[in-house]
Amino acid sequence: MGILYEDSVVITHGEKSGDPHVITVNCPDKTGLGSDLCRIVLLFGLSISRGDFSTDGKWCYIVFWVVGKPSTRWPLLKKRLLEVCPSHFSTTGIRFYQQDKEIQKPPDVFLLKFWCSSHPKGLLHDVSELLCDLELTIRRVKVSTAPDGKMMDLFFITDTRELFRTRKRQEETMHRLKAILADVLMSCEIELAGPEFTACSQGSPYLPSSIAEELFSLELPFGPPNRHLPSNSVVVDMDNAISRSHTVLQLLCLDHKGLVYDIMRTLKDYSIQVSYGRFYINSKGKCDVELFTMQSDGSKIVDSNKQNALCSRLRMELTRPLRVTVVSRGPDTELLVANPVELSGRGRPLVFHDITLALKHLNTSIFSVEIGRHMIHDREWEVYRILLDEGDIVSVQQTKIEEGVRNILMGW
Repeated sequence: MGILYEDSVVITHGEKSGDPHVITVNCPDKTGLGSDLCRIVLLFGLSISRGDFSTDGKWCYIVFWVVGKPSTRWPLLKKRLLEVCPSHFSTTGIRFYQQDKEIQKPPDVFLLKFWCSSHPKGLLHDVSELLCDLELTIRRVKVSTAPDGKMMDLFFITDTRELFRTRKRQEETMHRLKAILADVLMSCEIELAGPEFTACSQGSPYLPSSIAEELFSLELPFGPPNRHLPSNSVVVDMDNAISRSHTVLQLLCLDHKGLVYDIMRTLKDYSIQVSYGRFYINSKGKCDVELFTMQSDGSKIVDSNKQNALCSRLRMELTRPLRVTVVSRGPDTELLVANPVELSGRGRPLVFHDITLALKHLNTSIFSVEIGRHMIHDREWEVYRILLDEGDIVSVQQTKIEEGVRNILMGW
């Protein structure tokens, strides 16, 4: 093709403030590439306002129009996008480059443990933001308060740069952590995670049935619309008559943060390939999507059961990509947030970051945090259980907390 690897991803900045930036990807194709690219765009805090992509099954061409922010690190974004693009050798029959990448071992998980004399409001968000800036991915968090008011924070993290075994990388992390925690930091340690990571991953096996029903219902609720599920907010149509070789998916829904990622990860989980597609956000804030798709064997989607399952899943994922509720447990108030885990094992980016940002805006303190994964209805979910400081609940209604957290997570 005559294209250098560095040119596989080109970022063109808007001419003036407010103009979208254009990300162009031109590389060999692979199943799930769109999902991987959209996940990185979401991870960098960007929103996609328009997209156009096509592939012949071997080579793909993708264009995203994205809305950025002044702090976006564009060179780093390009580097991360390049990392998920297949090698050009994958189109020449030389497969060992791709195979090496596929069989590499999972990243090491490290435990960042620190004690604080107190937890000022917004502290956990400041820590989360710092870890994101350092490209340290939060896998699990456990925060608990001792009777004397001191707090122990356990962050299980992986390093995107794969340098966390080095002394320099650890010292950089601890130095920046001390800078934001200032006088409240009592001690800080970093070590390779052991069995405690597995124990923390499992979380509490107890989820009240009423909460599980609210968070994990796989069916769209019937009856009148409620405050977080607009009536007729998602339209999903599937047509096999438009194209001789493709099943055409047409979607119309309200825009939200990560919308294109939610579509692409769902198709990836169902092993559906997109040969051609385009989408855009209209003036009413709705996203209009048209995708020419096929199954992994190159056939159209003709089985009625698979059609119904895919349409139902897309409708649910676009209506409720995350589940949020606030419940009372005696004198305690607990915020619960859940998001589905991809079949690849990856959770949704920036969920903890956005939860803590919302609580910071609401001036609400966190008493304890537990993140775990649960199999519900044969599907894995990442569940955030956050016990709120009871002193703050008096001034902030539970409905305001639920609404505030959901709005930040959805980008509304």
